[in-house]
Amino acid sequence: MKSTSSNTVITMPQIGARNHVLSMKRTNKQTLSIHGQSNHSLLIRIIICLCLFVYFQTAFSQNKLTYYLNQARGNSPLLKDFQYQILTNAIDSQRIRASYLPQVNANIAGTYAPITNGWGYDDALSNSHTFNALFTVSQTVVGRKNLNNQFLSLQIQNRSLQNQAKISEQDLSRTIAEQYINAYGDLLQIKFNEQMLELLKDEETIIKTLAEKGVYKQTDFLSFLVTIQQQELLLTQLKNQYQADFGNLNYSSGIADTTMAELLPPDLDSTLIPSFNETVFYNQYAIDSLRIAAEDAKINYLYKPTASIYGDAGYSSSFIKTPYKNFGYSVGANINIPIYDGRQRELQHAKNVIAQQNRIAYKNFSVSQYRQQTAQLQKQLVLAGQLIKQTTDQIKYTEGLISAQRQQLITGDVLITDYINAIGNYLNAKNIITQNTINRWLIINQINYWNRKL
Repeated sequence: MKSTSSNTVITMPQIGARNHVLSMKRTNKQTLSIHGQSNHSLLIRIIICLCLFVYFQTAFSQNKLTYYLNQARGNSPLLKDFQYQILTNAIDSQRIRASYLPQVNANIAGTYAPITNGWGYDDALSNSHTFNALFTVSQTVVGRKNLNNQFLSLQIQNRSLQNQAKISEQDLSRTIAEQYINAYGDLLQIKFNEQMLELLKDEETIIKTLAEKGVYKQTDFLSFLVTIQQQELLLTQLKNQYQADFGNLNYSSGIADTTMAELLPPDLDSTLIPSFNETVFYNQYAIDSLRIAAEDAKINYLYKPTASIYGDAGYSSSFIKTPYKNFGYSVGANINIPIYDGRQRELQHAKNVIAQQNRIAYKNFSVSQYRQQTAQLQKQLVLAGQLIKQTTDQIKYTEGLISAQRQQLITGDVLITDYINAIGNYLNAKNIITQNTINRWLIINQINYWNRKL
């Protein structure tokens, strides 16, 4: 009879199956690890790309006019001051409302007037000793129209502050844009003169070789070198000017940065000019009219009868007779009726009439100035465009002349002085285009100053 062992016998197929399972688990763990590392690496790459995108986007925007305009508006203490004044008026409106609510006070007072050897205050006047502990409530009675007029005055002040903030923002934008245009104009001059200096230096080698061969005189070559040196000095001067104008642009915009950058062309477009009645400049006169009318109504309310009621409750005693019974209360009313003030009311109304007449005179003058100024700017804009076109046509002939003389320069068939004069004419023509391009942007900037609507 065979004996049976209690130990479990593991056959080879079972061992192979177990090893296969363990191998699959290790493979899955490695796969998960690889996927985890891959996802982690992908996340890092995405973050780096986003950071680079934000950096380059910010760096690119710092070269645009809109960046400096936004920085100047955000950093302007004057614009913030208008906002703070509006918030202060909101608090004043709440204070006015609170001042017409019942006013509650607690008053405690005591006096002692001793009489020594017959000397002292008269008892009939001083009561020797008194003590008061009272709660008082008072209420000023005011008409709804009077209260609304006070709120209206604050609303008019807020509208005036908001309108003044818009006008100040226009002033600031015009100043920043003007400085940006001047700085970009320096940059245009620098780029053009760098190209001309590079061209002259290329010609220097040719002229020097021809001078050594006797085709040109040494004095002609020296004259050409003087022209190159003048161009280098002009370029240095323009770079210094650009650095100064760029620094002023940052300073005016409230940007604490001395790093130089290459500005992009100002993105300014001429827009249609609205009528004066649609602009913030006219709106100020309309607000002033409402303010004067509210002040005139306030004068009338000041001369209306006023009333207030009051009451108190507590303890008041002279301690002469039954002081323990001196708890009580009292109520009362005050009415004030103006009768005669020496015609001050009429004189104050007369002042407001004069203020209205003065406002109308200023408004009419501003309308005339607005129409004249905008018409003149539109005419200047057209003339600047025409001059740029004429000068551009002239440059085409000047470029053709320089190109032909450059070919003759190699063979010695043109005088150095004639070639230098041609280059000078070309520089002057390009300078005219640059100056009028800058002037055109400045005119557009002036036009855009007047087109701020309500």
